[in-house]
This record gives sequence, structure tokens and C-alpha cells, in this order.
Amino acid sequence: MGQAGAKLAQLLDTFVVLSIPHIEVMGPSDIVMALHSIDTNESVSGVCQGFIGGGISGEAMLLFNDASFADLAKIMKYEGELDEQAECELLMDTTNVLFGACLNGIAEQIDMSFSFGAPLVLGQHQNISELFNSDKARWDHALVTEISYQLEGYNVNCDLLIVMTESSLDLLFKKLDYLLA
Repeated sequence: MGQAGAKLAQLLDTFVVLSIPHIEVMGPSDIVMALHSIDTNESVSGVCQGFIGGGISGEAMLLFNDASFADLAKIMKYEGELDEQAECELLMDTTNVLFGACLNGIAEQIDMSFSFGAPLVLGQHQNISELFNSDKARWDHALVTEISYQLEGYNVNCDLLIVMTESSLDLLFKKLDYLLA
């Protein structure tokens, strides 16, 4: 998570404030409740990207506060009109940096490599609850890691969730036990 923040700070040449990661095994309805707890009734835009490798699979999700786009465009020196397409490009650029650094860092620590699916825009300018539908989940429990990123001095903040499927947990816990031994 720190590697992702460092990459973002390097790219944007600004200090990135990270929250302490919240890590918990959750069911789909628990994730919806957790998302509601970070929902400030402001609209958000979201992107997800699947990953798989060595028996571990999951999805990374980035929830980006829509009020952040103006400052993000300023930081990234975007000079065009800030329409929905431009916001999508800024969102995808930020997503690529955070997902790549975070997931590659996790893979490196557990001595694995991940293959990535194409990123998918979950939605733009919606409430958080509209982006995640627990009825479509194909698992009962998952390991969820949530961390918030903020850019110091700017109105830019986002939440990154890494969801590892329940079928990945045994192998992941064995890897972690080996690393801690």
C-alpha cells in the first residue's frame, strides 16, 4: 500500500497521506456496509481490475471522490476541457499507478506474480452503493483490504479496496505464515 502511495507521490510530485489499512474477512453484504461507512453522500467514480496468479485471485477497486477531479487535473497538468471522458482518463491513469504498485508489491512479498484483467469502469458520478451489487458476488467471504489516499494540500482523495476471494485464503495464509516464521 505504501509503494502505491510512493508511486503516486512521485508521479504527482506531492505528498500522499495514507490511512492505516483496514483488513478483514467479509461477506458481500459486509462490503456493502463498509462502503456505506465511507459514503459521504458525495458522488464517486469507480474502477475495478481483476488479478490472478499462483492460486490467488481477486479484484482491486478504486473509488474516487468526484470532487477531486478538478485538483487532480491541475496536478497532472491536464489542459483540456474537464468533461466525463477527461475525468475517465484521469481516473484510469491514477488507477494504473495505484493498482500496479500495490498488487505488484503484494505479489513480490508473497513471491508470486499476478496477471491482470483489463480495468473496467464501474461507474462515474454515482453514489457508492450504486457501484457495488452484493447480489452479483460469486463468493461467500473474501479478504478485504481498504486504504484511503489523500493528496496533501489538494482536494483529492480515493479509497482502494483489494478483495481476495475465499478460495485464495488458505494459500495466502500459508504464504504469510511462512514469511512470519
